[in-house]
Amino acid sequence: MKANPKPWLYGPNWQGQRCEATTRRGTPCQRPARLPVGRCKLHGGASTGPRTKDGLARLTEAKIKHGKFTKEKRAEAKRRAEEGRQMRGELKELEAWFVDHGHLSKDWRKDWKL
Repeated sequence: MKANPKPWLYGPNWQGQRCEATTRRGTPCQRPARLPVGRCKLHGGASTGPRTKDGLARLTEAKIKHGKFTKEKRAEAKRRAEEGRQMRGELKELEAWFVDHGHLSKDWRKDWKL
């Protein structure tokens, strides 16, 4: 481990608040606590993001700046996804009908190869 290049800075007799988060070695971190949570910049923790309805609304509005994911585009994507689900459901019904009436074998997918 590299020695402290400035032994007078944050040395063992320093009176300020320490981070004291548990390090990988299991010892408390000795870096100075700088954040309002009382931890150093390495152990401060990530933001959990907005939780209130107002905060979430602001986040939603901020995410559609460039127009790629505007409300209209998102609605169009949802509509297309619903159409796809509907088509797949209809195809599944048709497949069941063809299998029930003997036009397809039960394991026709295994027999069919591209």
